[in-house]
Amino acid sequence: MKNKSHTAEIIPFNPLDKKNLGASVAEALVSQPAHPLGAITSFFGAGIYAIYYHGDHAAYGPISKPNQVDTTSPSIPIYVGKAVPQGARKGKIMPDPTRSKALFSRLQEHAESIQATETLSIDDFTCRYLVVDEIWIPLGESLMIAKFSPLWNLIVEGFGNHDPGAGRYNGLRPRWDTLHPGRAWALKCKERSESEAEIACEVRNHLANTVLPETPHFVGRHDL
Repeated sequence: MKNKSHTAEIIPFNPLDKKNLGASVAEALVSQPAHPLGAITSFFGAGIYAIYYHGDHAAYGPISKPNQVDTTSPSIPIYVGKAVPQGARKGKIMPDPTRSKALFSRLQEHAESIQATETLSIDDFTCRYLVVDEIWIPLGESLMIAKFSPLWNLIVEGFGNHDPGAGRYNGLRPRWDTLHPGRAWALKCKERSESEAEIACEVRNHLANTVLPETPHFVGRHDL
């Protein structure tokens, strides 16, 4: 009986495919220079960003050590986010992005959150940011999160939270604020059942069972 030959299916590359368009945005972000998070100068624009940690917190060793090799060119982000102009999320007429400081303001908020903690130093953080036309922001952010599974996006949630305001402190304190106490508004929220030590242990276990990307880049896009 003759063996049947199987011809491998070749899928032509489509530069306009949604994932490829998103990958081009993500690649542009990871190709940007890294800046100290605590020393960013004011700029205009909305877009996406990645925050990197290279300090000595015991729970973050597997991601901080690769970043310590060259702190000017970190590879594994601890958090990825986006910033859109005020009013964009409510479906209003899109403000002129060139007059918005949404991205700068968001990074400033994050720097202040870190500076408020008792367990982190702002000097141990760098960031990359990319001003992007608003239509491409969600694509770039989602691919960055899918590739790197940043700890503060998926395991230690709450870093990007805002003060819920008076009368809304009945919710649980974010996991991020339990592991890194210091933000005044978070201290007003209800304590979680997990302790700081338990969350740190969960982080270590997660990292011990996580395969980090071999490259921070999206060239080739075989993992999409």
